[in-house]
Amino acid sequence: MGLIRRYAGGVIADGPWFDDIIEIHDKTIGGIIDLVWQLRKLKPDLALILPNSFRSVLIARLGGAKKVYGYRRNSRTALLSGGPEPWRNNNRITPRPMVEYYLEICRWLNFGTPTQLKPHLFCSDTTMEQGARLIESYGIAPDDMVIGMNPGARFGSSKCWPPEHFARLAEMIAQQWDCKIMLLVGPGEQDLGRQIVELSRTKIINTGPHHVNLELLKPLIQRCRLLVTNDTGPRHYGVAFDIPLVVIMGPTDPRYTNANLEKTIVLRRDLVCSPCHHKECALHHGCMAEILPQEAMQATEQLLREHS
Repeated sequence: MGLIRRYAGGVIADGPWFDDIIEIHDKTIGGIIDLVWQLRKLKPDLALILPNSFRSVLIARLGGAKKVYGYRRNSRTALLSGGPEPWRNNNRITPRPMVEYYLEICRWLNFGTPTQLKPHLFCSDTTMEQGARLIESYGIAPDDMVIGMNPGARFGSSKCWPPEHFARLAEMIAQQWDCKIMLLVGPGEQDLGRQIVELSRTKIINTGPHHVNLELLKPLIQRCRLLVTNDTGPRHYGVAFDIPLVVIMGPTDPRYTNANLEKTIVLRRDLVCSPCHHKECALHHGCMAEILPQEAMQATEQLLREHS
């Protein structure tokens, strides 16, 4: 049984690893109570907790899980049946790739763990067909080269490369290659998509009007020859589907995602204020704004040359 927040359910949809998926809304008291009652009906023998929050462990306990395992951190340790401690240096938790961080819980439990850390995603025939129809409606032919751009970030605006930079990069790509440029715009990002289209002097396919969710996003990213993206979820879709990636990284520590970089170029400015992990920048947003379209273009050229 997999528990995942409602907006992200499409990520693990169609996978073979879960008998069922519960989409949760645990940001309200009512949502937490509903989740606890759902868990009590299931009578779980064991709960494996990936988030670091106290709330996630408390919900598992209130839901009647007989054993609860996760990282032993702070005040939640007393509620756990066991689990590893995070890596520390001088008593400070050391950032490490999140995929390794999560797998360490499985190793602690002596579960069989893969040596290959690459993520896997699954897509039903229905979703693939829906994606194919949408791609065809955009005028994309089977032999067209498609460059994807992901300009949004659910985390917050601090992770977003400026719209004018995406617009300029689209112009540079269109001048260099005979290709289609597809702007992958998620729910709530329609204004951002329109802004980029209006700023650019080249034709951009904007998925914004079609309200592409995280499930439908899978076949769209699979269709891309390369993806230029902020450091956000679709980046990991690209890794799963073996798509070359230009990642624009700003406020987050790169050590958390320092894995599966064989087809990835990360562009980043190491400023005094970074990594801040703030959702919004209170300063000049230099960590993102100072990464110029020319740099992203050079990275795009390099990846297409190396992985053509």
